[in-house]
Amino acid sequence: MNILILGSGQLARMMALAGYPLGLSVAAVDVNARNVVDPITKIVSEKLLIQALKDADVISVEFEHIPQDLLEQVNATGKLMPSMESIMAGADRVKEKKLLSGLNIANCPYKIITDVNQLDAAVTELGEQLIIKASRDGYDGYGQWRLSGAAQLADIKQQLSELDLQKVPLVVEKMLNFERELSLVGVRSVSGQIAYYPLAENLHHQGQLHVSVAPAPHVNEALNQQAQDIFNQLVEALGYVGVLAVEFFQMGDQLLVNEIAPRVHNSGHWSMQGADTCQFENHLRAISDLPLGATKVLTPTAMINIIGCDDFSMDVLNIQGCHLHLYGKTVRAKRKMGHFNLCADSYAALGHTLQDLAQYLAQEHFPLLKKEANRLLNV
Repeated sequence: MNILILGSGQLARMMALAGYPLGLSVAAVDVNARNVVDPITKIVSEKLLIQALKDADVISVEFEHIPQDLLEQVNATGKLMPSMESIMAGADRVKEKKLLSGLNIANCPYKIITDVNQLDAAVTELGEQLIIKASRDGYDGYGQWRLSGAAQLADIKQQLSELDLQKVPLVVEKMLNFERELSLVGVRSVSGQIAYYPLAENLHHQGQLHVSVAPAPHVNEALNQQAQDIFNQLVEALGYVGVLAVEFFQMGDQLLVNEIAPRVHNSGHWSMQGADTCQFENHLRAISDLPLGATKVLTPTAMINIIGCDDFSMDVLNIQGCHLHLYGKTVRAKRKMGHFNLCADSYAALGHTLQDLAQYLAQEHFPLLKKEANRLLNV
């Protein structure tokens, strides 16, 4: 079976690697240059995009920010999974909020503004502590502003006045005092089979995911069920096929949806070593209508992103349970260069393994490592 992935970054690469043992051929598209490329070697194919679309048995995505004209061209083939509606809901926060509200799924209180002067009313309604997000093309902390008090309002309005809010509206959310961030990665196949990975706990720094731990500590069955019920609502409403990630804020016994990602997700990378079947293989199984693989957890696992650096010793591989995944990129600030998966028999043992890893890594690039190690020692 020939599978074409829109996007040619590390997620397409990891899908291709997962597909080879199943006899699935995975090619990718550089969505800006419109070239067909090998997702592992990055070698540009001589095949034209239009021919690649014809040759593909199924087409999927590695990220949601696909140029509109390309997405429409691909959608016209009838081979796109997940659906165009699903991808657009992940790419546009306004559509995402309307989807959640339409399904009565709890999420952060918000206002949509298309004029900077509407921000005053948003402050009156939601309070003086707000997170302001561009509705499109924002990720890893980009396209976001924080209002911590009324004294900042004039400065924030000045910054936002330079934007075309009619073209790209803003979603203004109330800043919540949540306990932690969790995510559920689940998968639904063409034939409707569903499988869930356990909730993962995610730690962010400057708006970017740095560490995920799975299964998340201190999660009861009711919380897991709540997350799975929300996942089921979304996939049923969207007729969804493939892996879908749902990010949550936990507030007591309630989960509020922060955002959805219609694709394989960074917080699911732990599954490459920590689960019976990784998210990348299960996504390919789902869109190819193969039986889904078991999502049984093999071991508590921590995923640590390698961001903006590559200057660490390969002696890290001496650490028992340490697995390194590099993406073959050149270094750039805030760029995800790869990740570590650390596996251990218990949370306490995982904490010790994180301490061992921290000895090899610069704290400026891995600022949460020691703190998370100490936390896991006391789970």
